[in-house]
Amino acid sequence: MAVINDIAEAVVAEINAGTFSQPVTAVRSYAPQYELEELADCRVTVVPKGLATLPGGRSHNQHDYAIDVAVQQKLTTADNTEIDGLLTLVEQIADAFRFRRLSSYPDAIWLKTEHEPVYAPEHLHELRQFTSVLTLTFRVMR
Repeated sequence: MAVINDIAEAVVAEINAGTFSQPVTAVRSYAPQYELEELADCRVTVVPKGLATLPGGRSHNQHDYAIDVAVQQKLTTADNTEIDGLLTLVEQIADAFRFRRLSSYPDAIWLKTEHEPVYAPEHLHELRQFTSVLTLTFRVMR
């Protein structure tokens, strides 16, 4: 497999091994698009996103791999409680990677996490669906 897919699989493994405020099962996919009825339960989808390569020295390059982690769920209530819980989950997932190497791909070290926007307002208003995407970036020297 391509290195970016290996890293994405390692992210899936870390999420699935983690302990969070609600149960989650992450999967790797290229297209995290679901019908609303498929989002009755929270879905966590890991998607390979991008790669930036820069010189890292005379004999190696610095490869920064971007991996998206999408958290999606159809909302059942009109109050903030459900969204608050999902944002807490997203924050917990982000925290699980901070300052760490991936257990099943230890050459990849966490570089940064981006989370903007915090949720997709258009999904919330048009579909009553919570969608939040973290972009995790891992550095590999090779």
